[in-house]
Amino acid sequence: MFWIAALAVFAAVVWLLNPVLLPFVAGMALAYLLDPAARRAEQLGIGRAISALIVLTLVIVALVVVVMAVAPIVSAQFAAFVDKMPGYVTRLQSLVSDPSRPWLANLFGGEMADPGKSMGGLVSQASGFATGFLASLWSGGRAVFSLLSLLIITPVVAFYLLCDWDRVLVTVDRWIPLPYRDTVRGLARDIDNAIAGFVRGQAVICLILAAFYAIGLTLTGLNFGFLIGLMTGLLGFIPFVGAITGFLVAAVVAIAQFWPSWTPIVMVIIVFAIGQVLEAYVLSPKLVGAKVGLHPVWMMFALLASSYLFGFVGLLIAIPLAATIGVLLRFAIRKYVESPIYTGQGPR
Repeated sequence: MFWIAALAVFAAVVWLLNPVLLPFVAGMALAYLLDPAARRAEQLGIGRAISALIVLTLVIVALVVVVMAVAPIVSAQFAAFVDKMPGYVTRLQSLVSDPSRPWLANLFGGEMADPGKSMGGLVSQASGFATGFLASLWSGGRAVFSLLSLLIITPVVAFYLLCDWDRVLVTVDRWIPLPYRDTVRGLARDIDNAIAGFVRGQAVICLILAAFYAIGLTLTGLNFGFLIGLMTGLLGFIPFVGAITGFLVAAVVAIAQFWPSWTPIVMVIIVFAIGQVLEAYVLSPKLVGAKVGLHPVWMMFALLASSYLFGFVGLLIAIPLAATIGVLLRFAIRKYVESPIYTGQGPR
């Protein structure tokens, strides 16, 4: 009952304070991700404040360098992509509805004879969904003072939390009732393992896959290959969504660009196949592992529901919240299985 009440209070606070929470939630997430690095620097004899400052400065400098290097390419390709995508869709419609290839019309349904009723409707629906989703994210972040305040407040919050991380944990630990301290500590360890195992590992996987897809698709000669590859890797944080979205977009562009030549189209398919094998059999087992305890369906639901309810703040708290709920539910089920309600016997 306590945890249910705590979860309800947490959801109410996030709902009420959503317009001003983004810099603070982002700072907490950044501090959580950088705490192991600051702890290792502290073990080398560097003070906690100095180690936090060094780690945070290195991360900020690296982000600035990456953004300055990538932003011009991404912005130019994105503008060109938005401009040419309707032409690609029209080209794809003409290929599918060509009378010389009736098998394509049969494959995609009889309505392909009228592209406006099929592909056009699908594109319009997809555009409406994407616009609504991005609008929900923007509405969650727009109310924060400004982008400048986000860039200023987030590093400050992260720095202070990095400096006081251990003291915060000790203080919270003292608040736990003595009879339940071991139980709560065990649950906290399970929650931390689930969050750290997935978030830190999946973040590295997304960066590696973004670089792989961007380079691989660019080498195939695909138009906007760098942009599509970057999008595919970064969306890989949501299970299956990144790969499926990236593949569909790359397939449309590749068919419209290269048809009737099959070789570059097959090369694009091979890039995605290698990326999926690399993620499933090399990166995920090594960086995330099988004991994280977050089912892909549960993660997708948590990400979509949180982003719909709380905007961009919801995306930041979705995985920690999903991991916490998952650990608490597994604990509740274990208690239920051990209880007389399940066994039909007296307490053990």
